[in-house]
Formats: sequence, structure tokens, C-alpha cells
Amino acid sequence: MEIVKVETNFKRNLFWNVHRLKFNGKLKNMERGIINLYPEVKVQEIVGFGGAFTEASGYCLAKINHNQGSKIIEDYFSEDGLQYNFCRIPIGSTDFSLSSYSYLKKPDINTFSIARDEEYIIPMIKKAFEKNPNLKFLATPWSPPAFMKSNKILNLGGKLLEKYKRLYAEYLTKFILEYQKRGIEIDYMTVQNEPNAIQVWESCLYSGAEEADFAKNYLEPEFVKNGIKTKILAWDHNKERLYTRAKEVFEIAQSAVSGMAMHWYSGDYFEEIALTKNQFPNKLLFHTEGCTGFSHFRKEDEVKNGEMYAHDMIGNLNAGVSGFIDWNLILDHKGGPNHKRNYCNAPIMLNQDKTGYVKNLTYYYIGHFSKYIKSGARRIGFSKFTDKIEVSAFQNVDHSIVVVLLNRNDFNQEFNLHLNGEIFHDNLDSHAILTFVIKE
Repeated sequence: MEIVKVETNFKRNLFWNVHRLKFNGKLKNMERGIINLYPEVKVQEIVGFGGAFTEASGYCLAKINHNQGSKIIEDYFSEDGLQYNFCRIPIGSTDFSLSSYSYLKKPDINTFSIARDEEYIIPMIKKAFEKNPNLKFLATPWSPPAFMKSNKILNLGGKLLEKYKRLYAEYLTKFILEYQKRGIEIDYMTVQNEPNAIQVWESCLYSGAEEADFAKNYLEPEFVKNGIKTKILAWDHNKERLYTRAKEVFEIAQSAVSGMAMHWYSGDYFEEIALTKNQFPNKLLFHTEGCTGFSHFRKEDEVKNGEMYAHDMIGNLNAGVSGFIDWNLILDHKGGPNHKRNYCNAPIMLNQDKTGYVKNLTYYYIGHFSKYIKSGARRIGFSKFTDKIEVSAFQNVDHSIVVVLLNRNDFNQEFNLHLNGEIFHDNLDSHAILTFVIKE
């Protein structure tokens, strides 16, 4: 068996350093330091990895020169880049828009228009298609149009008024149909971004029962009426209440809602994911948003930021998540534009004069997953000798085995990778990440 070893080590200035190696021994009577791989134990299927086509990202791409912009698209979507294949699209404005907007200003669906998206978001998506024509998309609303809400504004929470539920279902359906006309299929849609949060930017509140009711009695019927196959997801908020929300939603809308989406801002809560997956094994679970550098933490150490991504991705995947979507694809040097100054980091950020860009270390850490774990891969069984190394393992459709190992400690850790009676001995440096691709 051949092993392709990919290493990222910030201290040694190694980024995706690639070695081609072979297994170097037999298991025999070895008992210590072993990481066992069991490809015959198959768990969830992987949909993919990606980021969000926000208006801020599209604006940044439009403002950098054409050659640099093309390189950014290649860095994310090409075979030599992160190979992103599963991305998020906002439905209307978010905090990472140039200003607030919706597609409808009065209760007449015939006035619906996505003209605003034509300026920055859709052109960026079409450029991404040139590098990967097999992109899948998840769409998310941050708020219904203001006139449909109890507080009559896009921000500061509020609720969708009962009398506008049917019209809002038509509005979301119209979004899908308009994107279809432009060659963009929406594979998944969440009911609402962060439905438990009152934000100074675009937001709207739903209880679990309200979310389930809207999905079952309004959104799904409208999809059926229009022949739309888009799968509906719920929650799209932090992980600490994932299981509770899943119980509430699936009790009412078991058939209408295909799964749950989650963010990472309240902590790991990998047990919440595992509980949800164990109780609802046929439902999809996606991580749909996460970033670093928000608020006063913006100057965090890059290695810690990279490790935050890898730690969360490993924990989520091991608990049952089928896809991981980062937040903004591109931001400017401030972490915007953001019409509420809610700045954060992105894996790629423009320099101050917009003549070039930098790849943050998070870019390389994400690549240890997105470049090697392909759509259709299955997570496989493994066991390990220590909690000092974080591990996740997969088998691609071509039968190659992908193993990701992370060491967040201040010391090195030796290990023996065991597969089918053969052993590969190696050392994982402190604060380093390794990905192995094993082929027959």
C-alpha cells in the first residue's frame, strides 16, 4: 500500500508538504501507540465542504484585479485549491451585505426580484462553476421581508406574521426558481438563520414548533406544487440545543424536514451532534457557519485559529455531520464589508489597497479535509491509543482511505497507523496537522 502524507506545520513553514511513502512493517505483537483503521465499518456519507457566497465576498472579488480574483477562485474551487463543492447562499441580506435588502417590498409576489444578487453574488458563483461545475448549494434566509414581520424591520428579531406565511413560502420558492433560471440549483434550504437570536442585523425568531409548522404546512407544499426537490433543514444555529430542537421539529415535521444545520459559536457540543444522529439516524446533519476573529478576539493567534477549525471539523464529522460550510469566502483587510461592523476573519482576505490577498492559516487547515475527503466518501471506524491526537477517517468512492490527525499540544506524539495487518510508523509534531491518503 502507498501512503500520500500531507503535512501543515506553521513552525517549520510547511504548508501541504507532500510525501509519498509506503507502509513500513507488520503488526505482529505490537500493542502500543496504535491507531487502528476499520474500512469495513461504514458510517455517514459525506456531501462536501465549502464556504458562503455572501455579498461581502462577491464585492471583494469584484474590487480586486481580474488576475488576482481568478487566482482566488482557483484557490477555493480548482483541483489545486481547496476543491470546495458544497457552499451556502444567503436569501436576501445578512450582516455581511453592503446594506439591508430583500426581494419583495410589498405583498405582491409579481414584484419579486433578485436583481441585487446579480451584481456580486451570482457572478461569483458562475466563476466558481467554471472550476467546479458540480457544486451543491444550501440557501438560508436571515429575515423575511420587513412588511411580513411583527416588528416591521429586517433586524432585531421579530416574528413572521401568520397572515404572511403562505406568501413567504412563495417568496422562498421564487428564490429557488429564479436561481434555477440562472443555472444554479439549490439542493438544501434552511428555514431561518439563527432562529433563537435577536440580532442588530437581519434576524427573525422561530420556536421549534413554529419552524416545523412553516416547513410542513407552508414550505413543503409550495415546493411540491412547483416540482422543487430542495431538501428542507431546520435550526441553523449553535450546537448546544441541537438535540432539543431536533426533537421539537421532527415530532411535528418528520417527513417535511430532512435534517438539521448548526453553527459553532457556543462551543464543541459534539455529544449533541452524536445524540441527534443516534436518535434520528436517517436525518442529515450539516455544519453551516463558523469563523474566527469576531468581536474582540480578532487578533487571535493564527495557529489557534487553524486548530479551532480542525478540532471542530474532526469532532463534528466523528459525531455524524455530513458537510462543513465555513462562513465568508473572501473579506477585506478589516474583515468586512459588514453594514453592522460585525467584522470577522475569512480564510482569504484582501490586503489594504486591494492589490493582492493573504491566505490565513485556516485556509490550509480546511484543505486537509476538503482536498482529500471527496463527495460520497463514508466515515469509517477507527480506534486510537491516546486523546492527545485527534483523528477522523474516511473511505472515498475510489476506495482510498483518508486519515486526518491533529496535535494541539506543545509536545510531539509518535504513533503507528494500522490497516489490514500493516503498520506505518510516524511522528506528529506539536501544533501540526497531517492527512494521509492510503491507496492499494
